[in-house]
Amino acid sequence: MKKQILTLLIATLLFSCKNEKESNGKLNVVTTTTMITDLVENIGGDHINVEGLMGSGVDPHLYKASEGDVTKLVNADIIFYNGLHLEGKLVEVFEKMGSQTKTPIALGEVLDKNTLIGSDYFASNYDPHVWFNIEYFKQFAEKVTAVLSEKNPENASKFETNKNDYLKKLDNLQQNITSIIETLPKDKRILVTAHDAFNYFGKSYGFEVVGLQGLSTATEAGVQDVQRIAAFIIENNIKAIFVESSVPRRTIEALQAAVKSKGHDVEIGGTLYSDALGNTGTVEGTYIGMFEYNVKTIVDALK
Repeated sequence: MKKQILTLLIATLLFSCKNEKESNGKLNVVTTTTMITDLVENIGGDHINVEGLMGSGVDPHLYKASEGDVTKLVNADIIFYNGLHLEGKLVEVFEKMGSQTKTPIALGEVLDKNTLIGSDYFASNYDPHVWFNIEYFKQFAEKVTAVLSEKNPENASKFETNKNDYLKKLDNLQQNITSIIETLPKDKRILVTAHDAFNYFGKSYGFEVVGLQGLSTATEAGVQDVQRIAAFIIENNIKAIFVESSVPRRTIEALQAAVKSKGHDVEIGGTLYSDALGNTGTVEGTYIGMFEYNVKTIVDALK
């Protein structure tokens, strides 16, 4: 029944909203996660209108489209999303739209699947948190630029310039975080967080990553999970564990309490940004700022 209502809503909006786009001559672009929104804004600049569906602290695993979201999607010239089933609750909407007038663009599809981390949980069989590999994010930038240029060829050179400038910033980001991480001894590079969002980060920078809830926040951590990871923390003498901005704090607090009940202490080393950026207008509200903040928080707490 819900699928029939959704299909009817999309069909109705396609008919009624197709002429309601802004009249400033710019492309209307809709994005899902805050990371993708920031990327598209950097490349599109003042030459496009960007609307992000998700804000700071929003969990894309559990996000459901509202009627207002569907209206934005229908009125968009371009839709960019992560894909790899990160936005699980939105996939049905994208599929319905793809069968109507446009095909939303899953940026994750540009990546070589042979290089991705496997996942039994996601329908795609891949860990979708690919933005924590900066090289993958660069590929996203290339795809966004190509799509914007195809749709708006008169501004193609500007999109290309913006992309090249942004890629240089990503190169600098890689250099900065590598130098910070090198100050942390390799035997202390164990990252325990609320859910497994940091596997690509761990693979890139030599961290062992342990998530309490697994790859998706749709799965709840059980008592056995808490006890198992508590024993792991004690065995490896881990100094700090981390909250995530888009996951309830109670999951990590339960883990901290389990460690304490066994006569050991572990600090909460801070809050990391995993599935969403920080507030708009803050350093953490950008992809680059978020990445640097996370690395500094992790390294300072684990030293």
